[in-house]
Amino acid sequence: MTATARSRHAETESPLTLLYPDLEGELKTTRRVLERVPDGNNEWRPHEKSMTLGGLATHLAHLPGFGIAMLTSDEFDPMKRPPSAKPANTEERLKLFGEVSEKLRELLSELTWDQTKVVWRIKSGDRVFMEGPRGVMLRSALITHMAHHRAQLGVYLRLLGVAIPGSYGPSADEPFP
Repeated sequence: MTATARSRHAETESPLTLLYPDLEGELKTTRRVLERVPDGNNEWRPHEKSMTLGGLATHLAHLPGFGIAMLTSDEFDPMKRPPSAKPANTEERLKLFGEVSEKLRELLSELTWDQTKVVWRIKSGDRVFMEGPRGVMLRSALITHMAHHRAQLGVYLRLLGVAIPGSYGPSADEPFP
């Protein structure tokens, strides 16, 4: 395929298809890890400076909602965000994760190439912490961020003696599905 043909092909494909072909796999793997979080351990943490198990699992369950914020506004100020749901257990976290993941999929299916180029930023007041084209920020601040916290949660689960599901291949506990 020539460069011109590749360029025309890219223009007819959606941003979701070309920029985030791994999104479904990331969401499925994240759900499998969240399913393993044992109830009754919300306050457990591996170290005094670490997030609690419940806090980390809840943050991970909320992350697709961060993608929703990225797709529905041009900036995010964490100091001005509305109160978020505080699920008490794994069932509630999975319900939240399912709801925000479905909305994220819907919005990403409507994402245009022009929208991927708009600068998106995280800021507090006048201080900008991160900014870049929305398409790039969705990759780094959503998908990569989700994988980071999923791995962190995997360490917590390992320390609690919980079997870890495979992510990008088999885990020490089970073969890749």
